[in-house]
Amino acid sequence: MIDLNTLSNYIVLLVVGICLCIGYVIKVSFTKINNKYIPCIMAVLGCILNVWIAGYISPEIILGGMLSGLASTGLHQTFKNLIRGEENE
Repeated sequence: MIDLNTLSNYIVLLVVGICLCIGYVIKVSFTKINNKYIPCIMAVLGCILNVWIAGYISPEIILGGMLSGLASTGLHQTFKNLIRGEENE
């Protein structure tokens, strides 16, 4: 069984930040793109970005890119929930 702490070693903060910003732009600017596709787009984009940054392809680079892209969608949801929570208080 894989430990989530082990997976966190593969997250690349630069890729998370770029995917977070691009995902936000897609969400608010391109209303024809259904929100359910944004995690898939971020996983692919994260993979592409991480391969570009690393300069080579390996399973670890692909995993790191995909995890980082998906982490950006989770981070967006966390921020959104925190902001909503503060507004309700």
